[in-house]
Amino acid sequence: MRRSGQVVREVLEQVRRAVKPGATTLDLERVAAAKIGELGATPAFRGYHGYPCVLCTSINNEVVHGIPSAERKLRDGDIVSIDTGVVMDGYYGDSAITIAVGSKVAEKAQKLLAVTEQSLQSAIRAVKPGATLGDVGAAVQETVEAQGFSVVRDFVGHGIGTHLHEDPQVPNFGTRGRGQKLKAGMVLAIEPMVNEGGAAVQVLKDGWTTVTKDGSWSAHFEHTVAVTDKGALVLT
Repeated sequence: MRRSGQVVREVLEQVRRAVKPGATTLDLERVAAAKIGELGATPAFRGYHGYPCVLCTSINNEVVHGIPSAERKLRDGDIVSIDTGVVMDGYYGDSAITIAVGSKVAEKAQKLLAVTEQSLQSAIRAVKPGATLGDVGAAVQETVEAQGFSVVRDFVGHGIGTHLHEDPQVPNFGTRGRGQKLKAGMVLAIEPMVNEGGAAVQVLKDGWTTVTKDGSWSAHFEHTVAVTDKGALVLT
């Protein structure tokens, strides 16, 4: 899983370098597909429940699962979430980052990115044997809500291993001390999805792209994290 996680990281870094005003989300898809092939991995997303691409590219008010398109051009001031996964030797890795496009990103959007990434780091610090899923979710929720943003509740993180999505579900909200206890050997995909406005989301007619109901912007960060006797080990 460390190998697959490292591939995911390298793919996301390659895509990050391609994010600029004027690039299309299909351009980013092609960069990612080429890098996955170069590294000898198999895309985890393409074909998953019929999903057509190796990346999810979600812009501004799109929360998750935006489909790359030649029609969607990035503009200076946008934010774009890039989510991808791979499988190597039967084991999966999954990670996401949200990137500011160009130099004109509003201060509130920059804060949204920073807080969402901070919430992921808070969750990772909570991961250790004997901690609970409630500890992990509460770490995200407390970080986010203290800054006036909201946590998406309709989508959650997940276990990961020989399948992309495994038990347990890993909510980005919760009560400390509640929920399943973590044990060494578990691997979790922790992925805060955070909105500037309300938490409510809706899925568009394509059956995939999920947007905020109030039109506010959204950010998404994710790491694949192993539970070890020494605490969290970030694999991506």
